[in-house]
Amino acid sequence: MKREQFSSRLGFILISAGCAIGLGNVWRFPYITGKYGGAAFVLLYIFFLLILGLPIMVAELAVGRASQKSAAHSFDVLEPKGSKWHWYKWGAMAGNYLLMMFYTTIAGWMLYYVFKMASGQFAGLNAEQVAGEFGTMTQRPGLMAAFMVIIVVLCFGVCVIGLQKGVERITKVMMISLLVMMIVLAVRSVTLPGGGEGLKFYLVPDFSKFKEYGIFEVLYAAMGQAFFTLSLGIGAIAIFGSYIGKDRRLTGEAVNITVLDTVVALIAGLIIFPACFAYDVNPGEGPSLIFITLPNVFNEMAFGRLWGTLFFIFMFFAAISTVIAVFENIISFATDLTGCSRKKAVLINIVVIIVLSLPCVLGFNLWSGFAPLGEGSNVLDLEDFLVSNNLLPLGSLVYLLFCVTRYGWGWKNFTEEANAGRGFKFPGWARLYVTILLPLIVLFIFVWGYISKFFLG
Repeated sequence: MKREQFSSRLGFILISAGCAIGLGNVWRFPYITGKYGGAAFVLLYIFFLLILGLPIMVAELAVGRASQKSAAHSFDVLEPKGSKWHWYKWGAMAGNYLLMMFYTTIAGWMLYYVFKMASGQFAGLNAEQVAGEFGTMTQRPGLMAAFMVIIVVLCFGVCVIGLQKGVERITKVMMISLLVMMIVLAVRSVTLPGGGEGLKFYLVPDFSKFKEYGIFEVLYAAMGQAFFTLSLGIGAIAIFGSYIGKDRRLTGEAVNITVLDTVVALIAGLIIFPACFAYDVNPGEGPSLIFITLPNVFNEMAFGRLWGTLFFIFMFFAAISTVIAVFENIISFATDLTGCSRKKAVLINIVVIIVLSLPCVLGFNLWSGFAPLGEGSNVLDLEDFLVSNNLLPLGSLVYLLFCVTRYGWGWKNFTEEANAGRGFKFPGWARLYVTILLPLIVLFIFVWGYISKFFLG
């Protein structure tokens, strides 16, 4: 049976970018940018995005397009006879399932906060009470489980309709809406009285931060953010390569996806920093920024309920664009491995993902005594660590070595596939870099992730 393809190039770019665009773009990126020197850090980040993320994305897309399969069978189709590259299918599948074991819960938080903000439940609360609202939510496993189930059913519901009619059509609308909302919110934020200081903090290079934290730490932070932002290494991008034709070269397509991902991250900073500075609040990291700091900002702002609701809708879209993309990959695993129908794969995986997502929900309350990574950690931290610090870098290494070494698919096959069609060619002069230096950099990111987590943290 012929594999279904995207109906348009725009659909492919928006959906692939939707997979890469996630919560890391819109809460982690602005924070670390501010922490490590604003525009100075952004320049470093973009540099590493080009030299790290782009080549690996091209490799993943090439494997997907050449094989016309998900990671479940792509290595089987392309590997030299007798080699064992196909063993990595289990790592890729584990990465997708693990990611969804906690991402569905966080997406549920976003949806819950859309309702809370729209219904005015934050109105009149002081900073301490707003913080308390987040704590109260995490102590209610039934509530969190209900919103997690809504996310799982909703996103699989989009996937069951089909690639073109469901995933492509709905994600297109959602991604365009997300970009429009971001621009509206950014304009509102930068025009707030006092917002100029936030812009200065965010956009004026401050090289003294390099000295304050040490150039090595800043370089690693930029490298890490550039590497992890694109969701590489678990076949989540490769699957979309399998849905496109050979009319465009893959380097140009990877550039488009990366640019869109970066634009979203940069605009998120334009929303968050001017608003925080205008109301003299600290742009803290992670959940505290999104769920505690910003509701306080919207409380102070004229028409804050409207702006707050728009913000959480945008966050919700950012979260579920990733969920839908990864669910599409999970469905493709099932159909490629077993030959079952899309509908059957969806019905089985709805149950599987809901069950697998429950430990994350319970890790904040009934299982809060379980601290797998040391005091203060929980199930979500463990699941995130397994994906971000292990499966993403090691999987990226597998895709890279498979494409560029003679023991795998090989440089000639890879470049022929990457360069089929019109657009930017994958440069031949980069061969030495992607064969020797880039694998060493990825290995360094993997090893340093462990060192910083367990020996320096």
